[in-house]
Amino acid sequence: MANKQVFPTKGNLIATKKSNDLAHMGYELMDRKRNILTREMMSLLDDVKLLRDKITITYQKAYYALQQANMSLGVISDLVEAVPVDTGIHISYRSVMGVEIPKIQYDKQEYKLTYGLDHANSKLDYAYRCFYKVKEMTVILAEVENSVYRLANAIRKAQKRANALKNIVIPDFEHNIKFITDALEEKEREEFSRQKVIKATKDRRKAEESAT
Repeated sequence: MANKQVFPTKGNLIATKKSNDLAHMGYELMDRKRNILTREMMSLLDDVKLLRDKITITYQKAYYALQQANMSLGVISDLVEAVPVDTGIHISYRSVMGVEIPKIQYDKQEYKLTYGLDHANSKLDYAYRCFYKVKEMTVILAEVENSVYRLANAIRKAQKRANALKNIVIPDFEHNIKFITDALEEKEREEFSRQKVIKATKDRRKAEESAT
């Protein structure tokens, strides 16, 4: 519906047309942003599924090996405490159409056993290797899943803005343009008719004056 607060003047018509052009540009930008972000997200979704499957399988192997080690060695909590805390994770960000996507840099530690071999066995060593692999894959998965979440959130916002421009803002501008244009044309027709009446009146008076 046309905005009743818009007065039908040439200045308002020019301003409304400019605003309408900007709204169209904004819609095209939002639509393009949404498409680019969607492609970026879709390229990551397959990675998420693949990584989750790998982590699940590796966890199953690790926990099974850990159970076997517990049965053969007894409680191994003291051995586990010897594993150092990993602090080699650094996070930076890259921008995709204004969306900050995390990039995790993982400084891999040299794989080495941190407990004495005289208190361990091959089952515990295998469990340790599996958990070591899981840690590396979890870092990658955290980066990918966080990226997907941020992209999905940005896509929803871009879609919402694009819909608002397409379904509300642009139609309002176009209705206002038509309202102002029709009003100005009607005003011009009325002015033209008024001028014709004035001219006809003047011509009649001249004719009457000439006759007398």
